[in-house]
Amino acid sequence: MPLVSIVVPVLDDFEAAAALLAQVAPDPRVEIVLADGSTDVRLDRLAGARPDARIVRTQTGRARQMNAGAAAAGGAWLWFVHADSRLPPEWLSCFTALPPAAAGGWFRFALDDAAWQARLVEAGVGWRVRVLSLPYGDQGLFVRRDLFGRIGGFAELPLMEDVEFVRRLRRAGPIVEMPLALGTSSRRWRRDGWLRRSARNVALVTLYLAGVAPARLARWYAPRR
Repeated sequence: MPLVSIVVPVLDDFEAAAALLAQVAPDPRVEIVLADGSTDVRLDRLAGARPDARIVRTQTGRARQMNAGAAAAGGAWLWFVHADSRLPPEWLSCFTALPPAAAGGWFRFALDDAAWQARLVEAGVGWRVRVLSLPYGDQGLFVRRDLFGRIGGFAELPLMEDVEFVRRLRRAGPIVEMPLALGTSSRRWRRDGWLRRSARNVALVTLYLAGVAPARLARWYAPRR
């Protein structure tokens, strides 16, 4: 049984998925599960070229795709990674060093951009995680595979599936923030504007925690998602 199953939800982002797989050296402790929300045949060739990779297909929806990938995974740990993430070189050693009682956790947040605005966003995320223990999905959430099933996996919400999952994960057992940062693409901040995107993210999660339905939030977010 692999130690870690990297579950990657993919939707019309072949180039990012190919770049992510190129960062994962073949290792018997690791498997990769691409959860495709469309029918991109290039992903079949990408997964077929590696014995440690497989592909599953399901209906579009990040939560649905991650659940489908988790169901096909065999690793002791499920690590949910966005396709456009950049893995830290020593990421696997973090999993081998996890305490036996750990239920799950996340990595630190870093943007792949030298702009000063990126450092401000990183500082804001660091504050949110330290004070609220509330990482988002782009920080590489991970969980024990057996626990993932017991707590019901990801709720198939149109938005905020990561926030909802983390709130349940925190109640399930000890959580860990890995000492390394998982790189996140800055393309959406560049596209939407640094301040505008960050402010919208804060507004959306605040409204969600205040009780606004994810379906309503998704309608507001959809033009940019």
